[in-house]
Amino acid sequence: MGKCMKKIHSSILILLFAILTFVNCSNQNNNSNSSRIERGKKLVMVAGCTDCHTAKIMTPQGPVPDTSKFLAGYLETNQLPDYKNYKNSPWLLFTGDLTAVVGPWGVSFAKNITPDPETGIGGWTEDMFIQTVRTQKRLGVGRPILPPMNGVFIGNMNPLSDDELKDIFAYLKSLKPVRNRVPEPILN
Repeated sequence: MGKCMKKIHSSILILLFAILTFVNCSNQNNNSNSSRIERGKKLVMVAGCTDCHTAKIMTPQGPVPDTSKFLAGYLETNQLPDYKNYKNSPWLLFTGDLTAVVGPWGVSFAKNITPDPETGIGGWTEDMFIQTVRTQKRLGVGRPILPPMNGVFIGNMNPLSDDELKDIFAYLKSLKPVRNRVPEPILN
């Protein structure tokens, strides 16, 4: 495994530690929807989902999250990265807003995880969400989840309980839907 992948996996393990440290992991079963949404929000924020799934606006101080596109993934209006020069290279290269990554597999794009029914997870069920995390396959049965998200699932999503994943899903479904059709990955 390359140094870059080791650094990514180390970062993911640190995030997992943060989740387990800062999130109440007791078995108390509080099923109120607002509590579930609050717990899900905390998990999403601690796990850093916004780092890659929220587009950025470039400012003189560097990139800042575009709150109007919160968790909408790689923007369909962005120019696709020129990945051909990096085909079969050992590099991982992220776009400036971290919503796309080029690696030896091709190009992967951060998905729209807002509840938009056509371009996001609006049509997903809790079970589809959980199966995507557990199997590392799209909707639990589709193509494999690509880097860097596959490492995130292994490092800090798979250890979460089904209840914690349901909390995350409840939070994501509570958000404002953003219509944004993310391109499919470009595979080498």
